[in-house]
Amino acid sequence: MTYSLRQISRHNLNTFRQNYVSEISGSLGDLGTFLPIAIALAVNGTISLSSTLIFSGLFNILTGLLFGIPLPVQPMKAIAAVALAQHFNNGSIAAGGIFVGACVFVFSITGLLRWFADVIPIPVIKGIQVGAGLSLIIASGSSLLSSLSWLHPSWADNLIWAIAAFIFLLVTNVYRTVPYALIVFIIGLIFAIIRSALAANLPSLELWHPGVSAPTGAEWARGAINAGIGQLPLTTLNSIVAVVHLAGDLLPNVHTPSITSVGLSVAVMNLIGCWFGAMPVCHGSGGLAAQYRFGARSGSSVVFLGALKLIIGVFFGESLVNLLKQFPSAMLGVMVIAAGLELASVGESLNTTGARDIGKTFHGLLGGEAMQEVSPMLSDVDRKRRWTVMLVTVGLLVGFRNDAIGFLAGMLCHWIYEIPVVIEEVKRRWQGRRSVRLE
Repeated sequence: MTYSLRQISRHNLNTFRQNYVSEISGSLGDLGTFLPIAIALAVNGTISLSSTLIFSGLFNILTGLLFGIPLPVQPMKAIAAVALAQHFNNGSIAAGGIFVGACVFVFSITGLLRWFADVIPIPVIKGIQVGAGLSLIIASGSSLLSSLSWLHPSWADNLIWAIAAFIFLLVTNVYRTVPYALIVFIIGLIFAIIRSALAANLPSLELWHPGVSAPTGAEWARGAINAGIGQLPLTTLNSIVAVVHLAGDLLPNVHTPSITSVGLSVAVMNLIGCWFGAMPVCHGSGGLAAQYRFGARSGSSVVFLGALKLIIGVFFGESLVNLLKQFPSAMLGVMVIAAGLELASVGESLNTTGARDIGKTFHGLLGGEAMQEVSPMLSDVDRKRRWTVMLVTVGLLVGFRNDAIGFLAGMLCHWIYEIPVVIEEVKRRWQGRRSVRLE
C-alpha cells in the first residue's frame, strides 16, 4: 500500500510539473455541474455553502492523493432535484445523503458492488454513460441556456457569449493544448465580479463557523424515502461502476481504482460531510469526462481544486453566494455541454477493441485517438445486438430521466437476447446426459 501511494504521489507530482496549465484547466472542468446545483441549494438555505466548499475540497484532496486520477466530487443530482422541488431543509437533505452513504458502505464491504459490476454487460454500462452525457446536454439546453436571449439577461450573459464559448470549444478540439476551462472560467469570474461590484454586493471576509445538522425523525423519513431511494441506482451505476470503467478507458496507463475503494469513498464522504450541512456528493462519470476533456490527467488537478475550495470556504463561505449567482449561465452551460459530449463519446467504442470485454482500451472520441478496428470475435449479429442493448439503455434513461429505468430496460433487452443461448446450452446438456445414459 505504501509503495502504491508513493507511485501515485510521484505520478501526481510529475504530471503537474510537466503540464500544470492543463491540470489546472482540467480541475475546473466539472464546475459547470457543481456550481449551479450548489448555488441553487445554498440560496434556498438547504445546504451550507461554506461547509460544502470545505468538505468537498477536503474530499477532492484526499481522492486525488489516494487514487491519482482526476476523480470528481459532484452533487448527488437526484437528491438535489428532489430537495429543490420539495423545498428540503438542511436536516432532510442531510438524511438523504447519509442514507445513501450508509447503503453504499454496506454494499462495498459485503462485496455486492463487485458482484454488481461483474454481472452488468458492457453495452449497458456504456449505455448509462452515453445516457448520462446526453442528459447533461439536455439539462444545459433546457435550464442554463434556455432563458438566454441575444442581449438578455445582461451584457455579460446572453446568447452571443454562449455561441462564442461554443465556437471556442470546437476550436479547442483542434488545438487541444489550449486550456479551455481555465480561460472560460477566468472570463466568467471577471464578469461575475464586475456585475457584483456594480450591484455593491462583493464577497466579504466571513470565517467558517461549523455547526452540526442532526436530522429529526420526520427528516430521516422524508430524506431517505423521498430522495435517498431514488439516488441509490444513480450512485451505484453512474458514480461507482461506470466511473471505474470510464477511468480505465480514459487513463489506461494509470492504475484504475477498484469498485470497492470508490464505493467506500462515496460512503465516507457522505457519512461525514452531511452532518455539517454539506451537500451530498458522489464521484460521477460526467465529472471525470469533463475534467479529462479540459486537460486533467492525474490526481494533482483535483488536489489543486480542493485546496482552492478549502481556502475560499474557510475565509469567505456564505458571502460567495451572491457572487456565484452572477457567474454567466452562458459559459456554465457550454461547459456542461462539453462534459456531456465527452461522456457520450465513449459509446463509439462499444464494438471496437476499446470495449473492455473485447480488447484494448479506447481513449474517447473527444479525448484522444479513436480505434476504429472491429474485433474479429464479433459477428455482424453480435455487433447489432450490443448496439441495440446500448440504445435501449440510452433511450429509456433519457426519455424517463431515470438511470434505474434505463438500466432495467437495457438488462431486460440483454437477457432476452440471451434466451436462444440458454436454450441451446440446456439442449446440449440434456443431450449429453441422454447419450451417457444410453451408453
